[in-house]
Amino acid sequence: MKTALATVTISGSLQEKLRAAAQAGFDGVEIFENDLTQFDGSARDVRLMAEDLGLEIIALQPFRDFEAMPEPWRSQNFYRAQRKFELMHELGTRRLLICSNVSPHVIDDRDRAAADLHELAELARQQDFIIGYEALAWGRHVADYDVAWDIVKRGDHPNLGIILDSFHMFARGNTLDVLRDEIPIDKIALVQVADAPRLQMEVLHYSRHFRCFPGQGDLPVVEFVQCLKDKGFDDYLSHEIFNDEFRSSSPLEKAVDGMRSLIWLEEQTSVAPEQPAQPEITDVEFIEFAVEGDSGDELVQLLQNLGFRETHKHRSKNVSLMRQGDINLVLNREPLSQAHEHYQAHGVSICALAFATTDLGAMLARTERYRSTRFANQAGPGELNIPAIRGIGDSLVYFVERPGKFRFFDIDFVPLTDVGETAVGLQRIDHIGQTVSNTDFLSASFFYKSLFGFEVEASTDLPDIYGLVVSRVAKSRDGRVRIPLNMTAAREASAQRFIHKAKGSGVQQIAFACEDIFAAAGAVGADKLLPIPQNYYRDLDARFAPEPDVLARMRSLNILYDRNDDGEFFHFYTREAHGVFFEVVQRIKDYDRYGEANAHIRMASQARQYRRDEGL
Repeated sequence: MKTALATVTISGSLQEKLRAAAQAGFDGVEIFENDLTQFDGSARDVRLMAEDLGLEIIALQPFRDFEAMPEPWRSQNFYRAQRKFELMHELGTRRLLICSNVSPHVIDDRDRAAADLHELAELARQQDFIIGYEALAWGRHVADYDVAWDIVKRGDHPNLGIILDSFHMFARGNTLDVLRDEIPIDKIALVQVADAPRLQMEVLHYSRHFRCFPGQGDLPVVEFVQCLKDKGFDDYLSHEIFNDEFRSSSPLEKAVDGMRSLIWLEEQTSVAPEQPAQPEITDVEFIEFAVEGDSGDELVQLLQNLGFRETHKHRSKNVSLMRQGDINLVLNREPLSQAHEHYQAHGVSICALAFATTDLGAMLARTERYRSTRFANQAGPGELNIPAIRGIGDSLVYFVERPGKFRFFDIDFVPLTDVGETAVGLQRIDHIGQTVSNTDFLSASFFYKSLFGFEVEASTDLPDIYGLVVSRVAKSRDGRVRIPLNMTAAREASAQRFIHKAKGSGVQQIAFACEDIFAAAGAVGADKLLPIPQNYYRDLDARFAPEPDVLARMRSLNILYDRNDDGEFFHFYTREAHGVFFEVVQRIKDYDRYGEANAHIRMASQARQYRRDEGL
């Protein structure tokens, strides 16, 4: 299918929107009337811009409150339509999109609506135009697509068709029965695909603020496109998205998100035998920190308290490796590196993640298909050139193939002698918490879902004492890579404090799995642990009644606890260093959550510590 984007979907001037759509790889655009009326140039100028960018202008939209109107509005509407036809000639487009009437003057008469659309379609035929009619979910008398289809049928004109918009259909609870059983593909004037989270609210507010790209919400958009494909539809799929975050984001970034969603939709609805199997992400190979000079001493000291020691030095760069169990933490102090650029922008921070994959070549091909930006790494003679793409915020995502003959540190690093045994029993990375801005939240979850096939869980609300933090987890198929994504609109909440300190989205939390939570906490030292209020342990005793000696040890070591039908969960947190904090967890039996019941305790304790550290 061909791909298009309504200009209302993304931010910026009309010129910026067209450039973004072209750079993202779209075939066409719908020109939203507001974008045209505020453009400082002619419609012909827009046409020439689109042609230069290789874009087809597939429609002018929307044309409102047209059908079934009494005089004098009816005559005025036909005059208005003639003026729009003139614009369409200048734009070089053939489609005019009419949305169902919301005027208080509209007459509830399907035959009259059909007659008006027939008359307009006949005028359109004379100029080789197509009229598309769409049911707005809040239309006064036409709100469902089956009613719009009935009016189109009654209108009975070859230049009149129906517009199908997945949001308007599913926001009203419509099924696909009428599309599947009644609507022929030659009567579909245009298809617009939009998703949305499942929310209970007034439909106009829902539409204006919460639409998103397919795959970012909860509506059955895949089933909708599959139904179209089953009927043989092979025309444009176009985005028409109204979303506050999209309108305050980079137009190119959101256009790329939109293209990714259509690529993902194509994959979800493709049954071609040549479709390659998706390569799997199987583990976190390493996490890279950007540091400079002694700026990272506080962070290094905290890692040493957690049992890490520098075990390897890079052969040619000012880069070292800290290891414990199967955990690899890279400290990059190299002045000519992406890490240095990240440090200059964000200070001491986590600048990259590295994922292990079952098929490196297939993974790189997939990142190209999904319009990811490759990063050109600088490798010396005989060194690994580990491929990478731009990830969340300014970070990178590296890829290594496992299993393989060697690990990355076997090639590029020299092991150190006399490191000493200081491990505290940490085994592997359990999960990585990324805190993102409001405008990155949907993009971040879809990044993991589309490129890597991660499962993205429904959002949950975590109560911070200064506001609400929204969290959702992206998890690999085998569950070994878990990435909670957190965002908030509350200025003083923990997630927003991190955004302010780090100057953007990034990794705020790393959780390590251990074999003995009490031994690990005891080895770390009380001065590095996040203090937990005594009232928490009184409540814990009332809820779970742990053995008194176990409860006493938990209290003395600031260890938190959760339990469900699948097992138990012990965990503790360190204090923050440069906005980043660490968690150590021990999972008992099949516990598969994250101790969400304790999140408000952690965030309140962090807020208290922050205020003390800042002298507030």
